[in-house]
Amino acid sequence: MDATGSSPGSTPPAGTATPARGRRRPGRAALVVTVRSLGTVTVLVCAYFLLPFTRKSIDVTTLALGLTAVAAIFALQIRSITRSAHPRLRAAEALATTMPLFLLLYSTTYFLLEESAPGSFTEPLTRTDALYFTLTVFSTVGFGDIVPRTEPARIVTMTQMTGNILAVGVATRIVFGAVEAAVRRQTAGTREPQ
Repeated sequence: MDATGSSPGSTPPAGTATPARGRRRPGRAALVVTVRSLGTVTVLVCAYFLLPFTRKSIDVTTLALGLTAVAAIFALQIRSITRSAHPRLRAAEALATTMPLFLLLYSTTYFLLEESAPGSFTEPLTRTDALYFTLTVFSTVGFGDIVPRTEPARIVTMTQMTGNILAVGVATRIVFGAVEAAVRRQTAGTREPQ
């Protein structure tokens, strides 16, 4: 028997608060989210550097399909935030995985663009150079050492600039809105019925 008067493994008496099934303690949940986020980012970066990109031409359709996939993943993550027991942690995980995916999609596009049309940029792009260029465009630093020279390269760069604004502004607001909705739902669920 424990302090509630029930034996281990038995059903607690009516009116006794019990932790929700499948709900982790906040400290453990934070650790799980951190490990999962780092693992996902590590897998994405390794895939970017290790997968053989053999396609010799890149087109708008490929980039559009990739962006659609990122948007679909983001939508699923928003849904999971609203249903999560720890919406703030889930939101951090969503941003920690969606943003690298978005950036690596553009890095891949720049790399393949330079492979299919050499001279698209002021210098040949390795995968590291393409990632560097992507991050300088994302951070709006734009060092100027790598610059798009051709019209297709400039168009892709402009789409990334637009996507950056949407990702930082709109997507972040959507994530915080989902967190607020989940917290309101949880708060409403814990209030005593009147």
